[in-house]
Amino acid sequence: MGGGKVTGIGGFFLRADDPGALAAWYRKHLGIVATKSGEPDPDGNWNWTQEAGDTVFAMFPRDSDYFAAGRQVMLNLRVENLDALLTRLEAADVAISHREAMDGVGSFARIHDPEGNPLELWEPPSD
Repeated sequence: MGGGKVTGIGGFFLRADDPGALAAWYRKHLGIVATKSGEPDPDGNWNWTQEAGDTVFAMFPRDSDYFAAGRQVMLNLRVENLDALLTRLEAADVAISHREAMDGVGSFARIHDPEGNPLELWEPPSD
């Protein structure tokens, strides 16, 4: 590929009925610097600086049942200590809809944000 290349994901944008409330949910439950478009978070942050690591960018067939057919995308978030995060989410009444472990790939859990967007939490295998 000549000339230029993409070096990573620069942003992820969601439409929401209440953008401020949805951003606050992501901050509270997942620790992400999430903002309402055009505004910083309450601490004045505009960007979420992530830890370096693998990113999967995969296309699924339209009829895949891996996530809800009515949703075009599912955000997969790389996490550390999935069990502790799930304990905290359950204590906050966030439902965990599925858990799975795959040899050589890691552990997964599925949750949904308050607007019904599917989120897959992924803890890669230990090195």
